[in-house]
Amino acid sequence: MVPEDKKLYSNFDYESALSVQQGVQQPGQVSNSYIDKIRARKRQEPTVEELVCGILHGDRIMLSRAITLVESSLHDHQQRAQQVIERCLPYSGKSVRLGITGVPGAGKSTVIEALGKYLTGHNHKVAVLAIDPSSERSKGSILGDKTRMEELSVDPNAFIRPSPSAGSLGGVARKTREIIVLCEAAGFDVVIVETVGVGQSEVAAHSMVDFFLLLQLANTGDELQGIKRGIMEMADMIAINKCDIDMVKAELAATQYRNALHLFPMPDSQWTVKVMLCSAYTHQGVQDLWNNVMEYVAFTKANGYFYHKRQQQNLRILHETIENGLRDRFYNSPGMEERLDKISQDILESKISAYAAADQLLDSQLKD
Repeated sequence: MVPEDKKLYSNFDYESALSVQQGVQQPGQVSNSYIDKIRARKRQEPTVEELVCGILHGDRIMLSRAITLVESSLHDHQQRAQQVIERCLPYSGKSVRLGITGVPGAGKSTVIEALGKYLTGHNHKVAVLAIDPSSERSKGSILGDKTRMEELSVDPNAFIRPSPSAGSLGGVARKTREIIVLCEAAGFDVVIVETVGVGQSEVAAHSMVDFFLLLQLANTGDELQGIKRGIMEMADMIAINKCDIDMVKAELAATQYRNALHLFPMPDSQWTVKVMLCSAYTHQGVQDLWNNVMEYVAFTKANGYFYHKRQQQNLRILHETIENGLRDRFYNSPGMEERLDKISQDILESKISAYAAADQLLDSQLKD
């Protein structure tokens, strides 16, 4: 029996301990026809012609799918990816390639966002390739650098693509060079490569960009730390980031790095490496940073080093491709998995040394 004062609410279920009334159905934020179109495009595997046409017309979905194809390890995908790259190659090479590295916590992502917003505000199209370190245990990557660039990630003139390093050394992913070609063909005139920040040795990252920026912090070492060979020799400019925290210490760090640079021989580019202060948080020094990049590009184009470096990068691609191809063919050759298992067991049982085992496998592979 429903109480008299509750007859107005006759739709209410008094026998249930919990009752939810029917709400008003809200319309979707995206039209169903658009969702169906996107799903249909995802179901269909685009052809090489469709990928190339989409990239050349600035279609970001096609660019993303082409990058995924390039990063795939499947043989069929690699064959199609190489066709896409070959078709896009004539439309590449017209961007400024900027590499940014530094120790973890130096503010690489923040600097890239501040610089990227400055560039898009001056009619540039910016592609950011953020390389994320892969776990040695799980082999996975977080790929979360894009979340640090909230404003740049929604900028219509910017494209951010996180990629796993997947065990590649040198602070970059194995396919970063090919991805640069695709981004340039899509119309991006500035390509920024953010390395994983491995520290003293990032030769691979340096060998695929025009300008290499090293981000440092104050109180991270003295002149002795600064003159260590490796990353310091490759830098075209050093920026002391987060100078807004303590300007006095930042100035001191800049002086120490300038003193350390005097001990290095003149680089092949004949460019005098500069040390500057910046703060991505307050945007201090961001414009000066880009002006120095353009000054370097103009200087090296004038003396021919810019074009010479790109030619040397192409030769390096040749050697790296040969090495990667030999490694893949070695491990994927028929019967290699069984031979590896057998000889690995012999190594574990101390029947043969690892060096002799490697020689045996290589000899047998060359004979085959």
